[in-house]
Amino acid sequence: MAFTAKDVAALREQTGAGMMDCKKALVATDGDMEKAAEYLREQGVSVAAKKASRIASEGAVMAYTTPDGKTGAMVEINCESDFVGKSDVFIELCNNVAKHIVEAKPQNLEQLLAQPYTGDAGLTIQDLVNAAISKTGEKITVRRFVLVEEEGRVESYIHMGGKIGVLLAIKTGKDLNNEQDFVEACHDIALHTAWCSAKYAYENEVPEEEVAHEREILTMQVQNDPKNAGKPEAIVEKIISNKVKNYYKEVCLIDQDFVKDTSFTVKQYLDNVAAKFGTTAQIVKFEKFVMGEGLEKKNENFAEEIAKITNR
Repeated sequence: MAFTAKDVAALREQTGAGMMDCKKALVATDGDMEKAAEYLREQGVSVAAKKASRIASEGAVMAYTTPDGKTGAMVEINCESDFVGKSDVFIELCNNVAKHIVEAKPQNLEQLLAQPYTGDAGLTIQDLVNAAISKTGEKITVRRFVLVEEEGRVESYIHMGGKIGVLLAIKTGKDLNNEQDFVEACHDIALHTAWCSAKYAYENEVPEEEVAHEREILTMQVQNDPKNAGKPEAIVEKIISNKVKNYYKEVCLIDQDFVKDTSFTVKQYLDNVAAKFGTTAQIVKFEKFVMGEGLEKKNENFAEEIAKITNR
C-alpha cells in the first residue's frame, strides 16, 4: 500500500513520533496507518535502547503534593536538550510521574519504573517514559525522586520552571493546613530553601567530622592572617568560634536570615507564624534538587548539529 507525505504528517500528529520514525513505520506496515501506530508503540523500547548511550543532562524537577498537604513527592527527569525539557510532552511526563509517586509510594527507582501507572494500569511508568522518548526523539531518564509524608504540612516549591525544586516537611502542634497565613509561610520558607545553600535543617544534623574539618580550615585562616599576629590566644579562639558560628549559619536552614525579611531568622519567622495560632511548628526535613547537578553536560556546537541533520 502506497503512502504520501501527508500520511507521514498525519501519523506524526497522531503519535507524536519523529518524522523519520513515522516514515519507517509506514514502510514496515505497507502504509497501513493503524498498524504503523501500533508498530511505533511496539518500537518504543528499542527506540529507548538506541538512545541509552546518549547524554541526558537537561530536564526538569517537578513536584506534587496532596490537597490535604500531608504528602508530597519530587522527581528529577532528564532529557538531552533544553528545548525538550520545556516541551508539553516532557512536562506532562514529569507531573504524571510525581503524582504517581505520591499515590503508589515506590521504594526505589527500579520499583517505580516497573509499577503500573496509577493513571492507566495498562501502562508501567517505564512505558510512559518510552512513549515520551518516541515523541521527542531524545534519551529520557528518571534520575531520582523523594517521597515525604508529614502530619503537619508538606510544601513544595519549583523555581525557574523546574531548574530547582524543594520539598519541605513541617511538623505542627495542630492542623494548620486551612490557615492561609501558615500555608503562605511554608511556601515562603520553601522558596528561601531554593535560594540558599543550606545542606541541613539544624546544627545537630551537621556531622562532627565535617565541623572538625571546617574548624581546622578556619583555624589555619585565622592563624595565617597578619592582623591576628600577637593577639592573645583567647582572642584568637573567639575569632575562630565566631567563624564556626557563621559556618553553621551558612549550612543550617533554621539559623539563616529569612530572605523576605532579614530582621528574622527562618526559625523566628516560623515560630512567629505558629504562635499566631497558639501552637508550635518545626522543620522536620527538607530535600532540594538542582536539575542536572553532577551530570556530564553535552557540549555540541549548534552549527555542527544543523550540519549533521542536513548532511552538509
